[in-house]
Amino acid sequence: MSTHDAAAALVGRGTSPSGDFVVAALSRAIHEHRLAPGTKLGEGDLAEIYGTSRTIIRAALQSLAHSQLVEIRRNRGAFVAKPTPKEAREIFEARELLEPRTAHMAAQKATQADVALLRAHIAQEHEALAQSDSGRALYLSGQLHVHIARIADQTTISGFIEHLIARSSLIVALYWKRESALCERHAHHSLVDAIAANEAETAEALMRSHLVDLHSSIELPKSHDVGATLKEILGS
Repeated sequence: MSTHDAAAALVGRGTSPSGDFVVAALSRAIHEHRLAPGTKLGEGDLAEIYGTSRTIIRAALQSLAHSQLVEIRRNRGAFVAKPTPKEAREIFEARELLEPRTAHMAAQKATQADVALLRAHIAQEHEALAQSDSGRALYLSGQLHVHIARIADQTTISGFIEHLIARSSLIVALYWKRESALCERHAHHSLVDAIAANEAETAEALMRSHLVDLHSSIELPKSHDVGATLKEILGS
């Protein structure tokens, strides 16, 4: 069920979608590149799409702005954020500092249930790739990194990593030059194998190598055509 259909179902039951629902729906659309960087997020259009009030939409956009997924420009409204090349480098450098150590800790703490979750997640990612759904594959790829951070059980660092991964989706949309870097079928497998075997040093090295490879795949800015309207993107 699409988020639009889910919103329609809530309205059909006499329940207006909450701000959290709208935040989650828009975040997912940004992660999956259905909403491109620079897309204008009109309050009226979004209120109509999700069947809710402008007040709820405005609060959702403020929440997304706090997460730096949305930019609110005075007298112009809200837009999907467009990280600068400098911000892009800083975000990946931060990930390279944090995530290898987190993978190390995850390998020390992972249970069989944790490993099963990671393997199921990889299977979903590959299924999306097989269906040529690169947006969903990108979202799932990022969420795998979030799950690893959560397994490490370092709440503060996990929150930082989740924020950095969310912004990485915008960077990929703007600056990616080698999509195959997202689709390396063995990178995540090898990493999860190391976590499953409690090989902390190996997991740390594999995560570092993986992130360096991703970082090397960003290039200078290019023009990005926003294209379709909000109703065409979110109403399908």
